[in-house]
Amino acid sequence: MKPGIICAGNFIVDRLREVEVWPEEEMLAEILSESVSNGGGPYNVLKDLAAMEAPFLLEAAGCVGEDVEGQWIREDCRRAGIDTRQLHMVAGAPTSYTEVICSAATGRRTFFHRRGANALFGPEHVDFAASRAGHFHLAYLMLLDALDEEGEDGRTHAARLLEKARAAGLSTSADLVSVRRPRFVEKVASALPFIDYLFVNELEAEQATGIRIREDGGISMDAARSAARALVGGGVGRQVILHFSAGAVVCDASGGTMEGRAWEVPPEEIAGANGAGDAFAAGYLFGLQTGEESGGCLRMAFAAAAACLTHASPSGGLRPMAECLARGERIGKAVHS
Repeated sequence: MKPGIICAGNFIVDRLREVEVWPEEEMLAEILSESVSNGGGPYNVLKDLAAMEAPFLLEAAGCVGEDVEGQWIREDCRRAGIDTRQLHMVAGAPTSYTEVICSAATGRRTFFHRRGANALFGPEHVDFAASRAGHFHLAYLMLLDALDEEGEDGRTHAARLLEKARAAGLSTSADLVSVRRPRFVEKVASALPFIDYLFVNELEAEQATGIRIREDGGISMDAARSAARALVGGGVGRQVILHFSAGAVVCDASGGTMEGRAWEVPPEEIAGANGAGDAFAAGYLFGLQTGEESGGCLRMAFAAAAACLTHASPSGGLRPMAECLARGERIGKAVHS
């Protein structure tokens, strides 16, 4: 894989607020703390890779508003060493943001999202000829209005953008979002033939395939393997990486699978799970970019996800990859096949 990643899609300002308890309607809850951070798949992945001191080019592609928040995102990326030439400021919509409300009593998070400028992001906003990257990562499918639209042939604009990346010589990856949308199955299926590496959690895999993976509060590994194979059968070129809180299943183009068990972070060290899935993807992409085999990629993915759990924001817990791995070895369990 040619080094360098261009990450495209949702660029979001996350406004994190911790409340004492989630209130009933019309009742009051005290805000205990609040902060602002990066949010959205490509933004989180890029910030994670920068924090892990990725030894390759990082580029951003997306849309933000012509407002203070849009400028904040661009400056935040630049400070992290991320190329923002294709992170466009657009008129007519505010920068996308999410209100993330976390209950101190339960640790559960609730999200209120404003689509904003992300809804305008389309294939015309990415110029692969102007990029020096060898890999294209798109996130989140099913949360980008213009890209999720279907043409007369039933193909989405996301599928066309991924095809455009392939034609320019880039390998591709994509991540889904856990949301219920009309024609979810058809829209995801449209993009699969142009995706080399698909990142998906158990909720998204169930929705995309119709295969029930969750059972009795846990995961059926047989069902997870079947769902991953079904997505490969839908056209994914190289690997489906199906991840969940306890581990992951990787299925390659031949249908062969590898399983990994997530490292167990001590409860007292967990500050939140915001961005853990994106950190997992960032760690796996780090491995791909540095020539690791699947087992090594999983090890890096679990190390990044474990580091993410130690901070309330999506990227605040990430450290250089060597430190993430060393810490993971102390607290976790090795990947097994």
